[in-house]
Amino acid sequence: MIKGYLFDYGATLDTAGCHWGKMLWHAYEEIGVPVVEQDFRDAYVNAERRIDRENVVTADFTFYCTLSVKLQFQLDYLIENGKLQASEQQTKEWHSKLLETLYSRVKAITAHSCEVLEELRKLNFPMVLVSNFYGNVETVLEEFGFSTFFKTVIESARVGIRKPDPRIYELGVKALGLAPEEVVVVGDSFPKDILPAKTIGCKAYWFKGEGWKDENYDESIPDRVITDIREVI
Repeated sequence: MIKGYLFDYGATLDTAGCHWGKMLWHAYEEIGVPVVEQDFRDAYVNAERRIDRENVVTADFTFYCTLSVKLQFQLDYLIENGKLQASEQQTKEWHSKLLETLYSRVKAITAHSCEVLEELRKLNFPMVLVSNFYGNVETVLEEFGFSTFFKTVIESARVGIRKPDPRIYELGVKALGLAPEEVVVVGDSFPKDILPAKTIGCKAYWFKGEGWKDENYDESIPDRVITDIREVI
């Protein structure tokens, strides 16, 4: 019997299962930034590494601010490496359009996720968030209206353990005060969410969306494959 939930955050509650790299790339396509996908992918990876290396994101960073930094780092990389030719004004316009397009999209998706979590709360299911994040996930949760749903928040930057290490999910199970078999892990990443969840004896619902890579997984491993967050209920 299911008695509690462990939710992933990024690409689960904020993008409806779509990998963030793909979410960004589709916005680049939509507003017409003239760059090929492989160059964008290189810029995406470089920006993520730069954020980690330079410790740019602090605990008080909203998602809006975090996204703005990511986009600026990506555009900087593309221009500095000759992958994108643009004036300073054109770069500012692309940055602004990307930021507003993506933020609007995330606000709509997180609003839907909040509705579902509210239903789970009314059914008296305890919930814990388990996330690989930059150290500001609680600020982001507050920004999008999630902060009242979770019994506690376990963030990789705070606990020093990152998925797919199953110990981070063990911390989540402990926080719920339940046995692993009574807990469902909900996440978009098969290797980082589903496999470690099953390793420690939890049930697992795979939020199957558009991945960063075209990979096939054994869909008999998760207890459920979902394409809408509402399917967790």
